[in-house]
Amino acid sequence: MGTYAAPALYAVLLWWSATGLVLVLQHLPRRTHARSMVAASAVLAGALWAIGAVADDDTETGAYIGFTAAVIVWGWQEMTYYMGFVSGPKPAACAPNLRGLDRFFAALATSLWHEFAILLGGLAILCLTWGAGNRVALGTYALLALMNASARLNLFLGVRNLHAEFLPQHLGYLACYLSRRRMNPLFPVSVTLGTAATVRLARGALGAEATPQTVTGLSLLAALAALATLEHWFLMLPLPSAALWNWSLPGRSAPVVAEAQDTAAGPRE
Repeated sequence: MGTYAAPALYAVLLWWSATGLVLVLQHLPRRTHARSMVAASAVLAGALWAIGAVADDDTETGAYIGFTAAVIVWGWQEMTYYMGFVSGPKPAACAPNLRGLDRFFAALATSLWHEFAILLGGLAILCLTWGAGNRVALGTYALLALMNASARLNLFLGVRNLHAEFLPQHLGYLACYLSRRRMNPLFPVSVTLGTAATVRLARGALGAEATPQTVTGLSLLAALAALATLEHWFLMLPLPSAALWNWSLPGRSAPVVAEAQDTAAGPRE
């Protein structure tokens, strides 16, 4: 059992601590952000080097290194966005009368360059692991990117818990793109696919013919998929899930967000 528990516990601790660290850094005074990004970029370079170095490493250590390095790459992407260095062509609040696709495209304009940066990060990892046996880093990054996109779409369509307190003050304008709702049509699809991915990865790790590296790699990915699915449930269930990162948040009020009708339709006109 420890063969599966150790990677799962590592994934949980890395997810929790990495999320908290990014929250701490993004809520520091703006004058510190440039220094934080310089340091994070140096760590990013090391992570990309590590991904290439273990691309052919078919050991359990190689799986852990690939997983950790991919999380670091993802953390760098999040820092560039939430610190305001890579956003979009129009990082501004939405007009009060925007609805439907117009509101969606306005929201996309606040983060379009960030979305391209995520894609480039994935392509960089793909190139570093192309034709290699250890693809844990690529799987980790792809899973983080897909589940992040799903979470952001759910926040746009409407969820019960917006966690707007996670937004730093300089990104308070993003609150107008969030809607509070008890359910939206995408949420059941997101959690179903997330659960299916978790089960599929876990079954692969439990396979009788799985090598130690495969067991470790798939266990790490299964735990990450489970955590990403749990994060989706945190958006909808009436639970104080934000308390998990209270230690990393400053004591201030959350930005004001839009209240939406309790239906799958758009916000109130």
